[in-house]
Amino acid sequence: MKKTRWFFIVLLILTGITLAACSGGQSAVQESPPEEPVTEPAETTAEEPAAEPTAESTETTTEEEAPATEKVQIRWFVGLGAGSDEPTIDAQQAIVDQFNASQDEIELTLEIVDNEVAYDTLATQIAGGNAPDIVGPVGIRGRDSFKGAWLDLQPLIDANNYDLSDFDPAMVEFYQVQEEGQLGIPFAIFPSFVIYNKDLFDEAGLAYPPQEYGAPYVDADGNERAWNVDTLRDLAMQLTVDANGNDATSPDFDPEQIVQFGWMNQWTDLRGVGTFFGPGSLVDKNGNAQIPDNWYEAWQWTYDGWWKDWFIPNGPYEGADFLQGPGGPFSSGNLAMVHLHMWYVATWALGDVDFAWDLAATPAYNGRITSKMHADTFGIMKSSEHPEEAFAVLTYLLSPEVSTELLNIYGGMPARLDLQETWLNEYGQTNFPDQEINWQVVVDSMAYADNPNHESWMPSFLETTDRYNEFWSRLANEPDLDFAAEVETLQADLQAIFDAAEN
Repeated sequence: MKKTRWFFIVLLILTGITLAACSGGQSAVQESPPEEPVTEPAETTAEEPAAEPTAESTETTTEEEAPATEKVQIRWFVGLGAGSDEPTIDAQQAIVDQFNASQDEIELTLEIVDNEVAYDTLATQIAGGNAPDIVGPVGIRGRDSFKGAWLDLQPLIDANNYDLSDFDPAMVEFYQVQEEGQLGIPFAIFPSFVIYNKDLFDEAGLAYPPQEYGAPYVDADGNERAWNVDTLRDLAMQLTVDANGNDATSPDFDPEQIVQFGWMNQWTDLRGVGTFFGPGSLVDKNGNAQIPDNWYEAWQWTYDGWWKDWFIPNGPYEGADFLQGPGGPFSSGNLAMVHLHMWYVATWALGDVDFAWDLAATPAYNGRITSKMHADTFGIMKSSEHPEEAFAVLTYLLSPEVSTELLNIYGGMPARLDLQETWLNEYGQTNFPDQEINWQVVVDSMAYADNPNHESWMPSFLETTDRYNEFWSRLANEPDLDFAAEVETLQADLQAIFDAAEN
């Protein structure tokens, strides 16, 4: 009995020391909150000292009063990309329920916000110190609308020995942002490539463009040429035809009566067109406005294609009736080649066309190939109080089984290499069962993703976009402009916008 009494006295002394140490610095507790709640000791009075416990009662109290582990709360915000439409909500909640049932340390909650208000909602949450832990799926444009708000995942990847070997290295690098770190892990990808109308090539007696990156273009006579933008231009001019059957290489060609075009960078803006000649940005490393040399060349090439060589539909021609297909100019059947992303290769986007088509490699510019990339992932906010737990959720969402479920919900090609062959086969059989398509082109295009991405951050994003869209529309609709002067004016105007954003 004496041994028990001395044991209890020593235990009380040690407990008092421990509690005093824990309460000695509030800031330290706030910075590293305990994962389990601290249980305050029961109050006793001098008149009624605590009863001396027996060995049996001590053991029972320990088992019955030990505090239960409180789950860490992790919030998942959906709305910047896919996932806010009604048919996807229950399926996403099922993923959340599945995760919560799989372990007992984290409680994941789903916050779905309509896409039209998601940006404002997230901005308000960030400003109010109430940001979620995980956001996604989100693309580059959505991510960079909140520049500086994302956690660098590299330390967590290293600490958890997270295996990245099932991703193309170019796609991992795609999410590496200078001075910000690894802001994502690949999830859903939409590579870009050439889509061509086989019927128009056959009608012109031209060989198809190469489907293997690095392979030359071999013409109908067996002659080889490098597959680059010069070869593309020559083919596109031969595939641009007027009402009298003359192509754009003929001295009799009538540019006022074109009925078929050879080429177009469809459904992109001036940054996407510039990236066809290589990655770049309108912002230099010091935050000033710049026009990359390769983008200047791409814009000049396009302007000449609109108004001099006539192989690209300019503004007035793009609105012509003969180019109004269900999926834009290409699906009209009167445009021979376009450069577009994987999301376009779908019946809902391309439309139910009545001509044969296939995929080809992106041509090179100055020996370099760039297939611009659209991609979605999940990011962890830098403000998260539980980054380790958020990373556990993130890697769960990106696991092969769960990511497959999510891709079925959102759409998109899996970034995981092991999943791609099965996915592409099933995708082709479901969407284009009667057509042979070289899906390997899609896989190979991943290696040429653009970094920096063409949708990356710019100061005063909306105002900057409005200004360059105005510039691009002017070029598309007005021939005989002083191209160099227009570009110089654009850069000066962008610099003024950037300067105003700093003040």
